Amino acid sequence: MRKQSVRYQLFLPKKLSERFETLAAGPGVTKSSILTDALTAWLNRQAASEVEERFAIRLDRMSNQLARIERDGHVLIESLALFVHYQLTICPPVADGDHAARAIGRDRFQAFVMEVGKAMASGKHSLTKPDDKQSSQ
Repeated sequence: MRKQSVRYQLFLPKKLSERFETLAAGPGVTKSSILTDALTAWLNRQAASEVEERFAIRLDRMSNQLARIERDGHVLIESLALFVHYQLTICPPVADGDHAARAIGRDRFQAFVMEVGKAMASGKHSLTKPDDKQSSQ
């Protein structure tokens, strides 16, 4: 049983027609199969192009967001490195017997950890300006 087909009449430029005839002269190849394969491939490329156009804006937006995340990560790493460098080179260490200073340090560190936890839970970011939050949402 043959598939249902629709007949078309085509007009091709002379050079393209000659190439087409040469290709169709090969064994086991028909003009219909060549045209069917060529048209299918062309339509599939067009569909892929439409999909690309639909997602291009979204992909661009995601690329920009990733670039900002990467930039923010570099800022955080550099800030941390400078802070650690400062702490290790400028601030003198607490003496071994100074229990009061160590207790104050532990309390300050605990307060710092609590503040970080609150900020993370609330979504607030210390380095973000209030108007930056609205534009990023």
